[in-house]
Amino acid sequence: MSLYATRMVAVRSSITGIGVESNHIKRNFHTASTHLSSPQTPVTKSKNKMPLSPKLIGEERNQLLGPLLQTGWSLVNDRDAIHKEYLFQNFNEAFGFMSRVALLAEKMDHHPEWFNVYNKVKVTLASHDVSGISSRDIKMANFMEVVFSSYIK
Repeated sequence: MSLYATRMVAVRSSITGIGVESNHIKRNFHTASTHLSSPQTPVTKSKNKMPLSPKLIGEERNQLLGPLLQTGWSLVNDRDAIHKEYLFQNFNEAFGFMSRVALLAEKMDHHPEWFNVYNKVKVTLASHDVSGISSRDIKMANFMEVVFSSYIK
């Protein structure tokens, strides 16, 4: 075999090797992504259409909202919700706050509407199942106050 032919075989082998490796990677990626998108234990959602807690009205609403309004929470103008902006020393504190709140939110299956930029976290709470404020929002807001107090020096 000539030197030229030997080099061509080497080039073909390396090209073929790359192709095989590429197909192998694609195959493994497909298998991994299929596995991730198809969990072995299916997630089931509750079919219960009843609200988890009723909308707060009247004296009970005023009594539960009063202390929160004193700590900087405010009523949202165009909907039945409460809002507060938290200011931290830095991004790590803001993100830590959000992480701690997220754990309770998952446990309660009640997730805040929030927005974070650097050291600021803006939060709005409302219960979508009752189109307004419920005791779950009060519980979440009170928890946020406790968590936030751990960042105050």
